[in-house]
Amino acid sequence: MSQAIVIQQISAEAFGPFGDLLDCSGEPDKVINQGLCGRYHDRARLDFGDGQAGVSLFKSEPRSLPYRLEMVERHPEGSQAFVPMSMHAFLVIVAPDEAGVPGRPLAFETAPGQAINFHRGTWHGVLTPLSEPGLFAVVDRIGAGANLEEHWFEAPYMVGRRETLV
Repeated sequence: MSQAIVIQQISAEAFGPFGDLLDCSGEPDKVINQGLCGRYHDRARLDFGDGQAGVSLFKSEPRSLPYRLEMVERHPEGSQAFVPMSMHAFLVIVAPDEAGVPGRPLAFETAPGQAINFHRGTWHGVLTPLSEPGLFAVVDRIGAGANLEEHWFEAPYMVGRRETLV
């Protein structure tokens, strides 16, 4: 029997325990390029053990709602940022750590133009675009050694908007 998780709109406050919400809200920290570009400076806490930061491109198939959540993962050696390369919302799933295993997951939906950075060691769902093209720049640790832990739930969760979980 699956449990339901209702998606909430992401906010910096609600997502804060798990990572950084990256967007252009508020005034830019600096205006550059002859006054034509606002710089929103240093918005993610990148954190890596051995290794270095790398930028990769991920192309993921869109998922539909309700979404069946069977597994979460975490990266003990580094943070991981998902930066969409299109103006589409995507699903972000996180779970608190409870003595080395994930607790009850939370689900957020970004607004178009927002990106996220998971803090090092945060339990999270896989990259979950909700529409095409599903293309993301991912900033994470590149280096030797294991940096992936997976946890498969005994029973899946169904994740959706209130109206899709009826």
